[in-house]
Amino acid sequence: MAKGYRPVRRDQPFLLPPDMREWLPGDHVVWLVIEAVGSLDTSAAHAHRRTGGAGTAGYDPDMLLTVLVWAYASKVTSSRRIEALCRTDVSFRVICAGDVPDHVTIARFRQRFPDLAEQLFTQVLVLCARLGMGQLGVVALDGTKIGAAAPKDANRTEKALRKLAADLAAAHAETDAAEDDLFGAGRRGDEVPAGFADPATRGERIRAALAELEAGRRAAEQARDAQAEAYLADARAGRPRRGHVPAAAAGTAARERLDKAEAAAAAKVAARQQRDREAAAAGRRGAGGKRPLSPQASPKVARARAALATAQARAHREGSAPVPAAGKGPGPVRNLTDPDSRLMPVRGGGFIQGYNAQNLASSDGLIIGTELTADTGDMAWLVPMMAIAGQGAALIAAARPGRGDDPGQIGLLLADAGYCSTANLTAEGPDRLIATGTHRDLEKAARDGHQPGRDGPIGAMAARLATPDGITAYRQRGPIAETPHGQIKHNLGFRRLTMRGKDKAAAEWRFACTVHNLLKAITTGHLTTQALTTLAP
Repeated sequence: MAKGYRPVRRDQPFLLPPDMREWLPGDHVVWLVIEAVGSLDTSAAHAHRRTGGAGTAGYDPDMLLTVLVWAYASKVTSSRRIEALCRTDVSFRVICAGDVPDHVTIARFRQRFPDLAEQLFTQVLVLCARLGMGQLGVVALDGTKIGAAAPKDANRTEKALRKLAADLAAAHAETDAAEDDLFGAGRRGDEVPAGFADPATRGERIRAALAELEAGRRAAEQARDAQAEAYLADARAGRPRRGHVPAAAAGTAARERLDKAEAAAAAKVAARQQRDREAAAAGRRGAGGKRPLSPQASPKVARARAALATAQARAHREGSAPVPAAGKGPGPVRNLTDPDSRLMPVRGGGFIQGYNAQNLASSDGLIIGTELTADTGDMAWLVPMMAIAGQGAALIAAARPGRGDDPGQIGLLLADAGYCSTANLTAEGPDRLIATGTHRDLEKAARDGHQPGRDGPIGAMAARLATPDGITAYRQRGPIAETPHGQIKHNLGFRRLTMRGKDKAAAEWRFACTVHNLLKAITTGHLTTQALTTLAP
């Protein structure tokens, strides 16, 4: 019988076994991650490292890469936090073998992501395919918003940017005049040698942001005019579009409706007067029935005239403001911290400063293609993502030679209504089901067995989704497309990028997708030590 507690001897020489292989059980997942990274071709990580020469030997790139993979898998992206865990967490200590890299080394290594990310993503995808993963019968495409390493407060409108540029110019001029008086014309007194000046100044970022805003405004104006012309053409052809009327077309459309209403009212009055004259000439009483109202008294004309006044007021109100960005929001702005990022609308309302990641997932949860974009919408990315998906499918098929049951190509692609357009429905590529409305509307149409009448490819797609086979196939979209996003953002806790600039941000997002694929192979039981041994050349 125990007479007391276990002793707490913090001064004993060894609290851990002397052999690191005994620090964690043999079936701990970190050992498998170390083996998996060790099986990859990491020559790109070694390309920028040097050995020999004066100074202390550098850290092994394979070890640094494994540390980052394990860190992202453990919901940790901060370099300082990773350094701390390499000192205190047993799994991180095992990876770095007790030789703790400092946070500067980790951050500098991560700056090489643009050189590494594409190769790592491809190699892990091929590894998963060799393990039997990557089912291409049904795939799904979806976008997700990911936060940038920049605050929303750093956004500036064109007016604010012009004021900043003017203020900077005035401040520079004042400083230059003062320094000329102190040091003489042409000298500052603290000159650095030629070639050592830093060109990345705040003024240059402001000028670049202004140039982007002006180019974006011109493009938006052209798109607005084209949309207005298309709307008016359909209305004049007797095919008026439902829903929101483009602001640029509202005044013209309202004027044409008023002219049409006035002409119709005048024609009715003229026709009645003609019938009355014919009756009088024949010696009969005038035509019976209610007399038509004049254009000035017609309620229909009055409504059209009121609509024209409203449209004119709207045009005046919006014509003096900058062309707004697509959807709701503050209009065109640029971020001074990460100029490549954009204000992104998110579900439930509100905005985040970030990017829009496009992911294409297989039915067994692998991300087979990904692209980080600065577009707030998804529609323009279906065709490019189909091309990327084709490349991923080819890699998967090539990694599994000799399998006659593997078609090596995508069978059916699923996408939500954000991708629905005539161009996307008719583009070359795999068979696809693209939602033509909300999930509720699709389910209602499937229950009722019919869809409201529509023409063209969109109407044909709506009819297909209203069939039992169509709606059953489309119901797979949510589990396939949204599960990887939930895994990355919720389970891995990766909701915000740590690197700025689109190239580096895209590389970091691709690295997160690589970690997702690697963990998917491990958690599904496909990736094991025995499987790695079997695949080894």
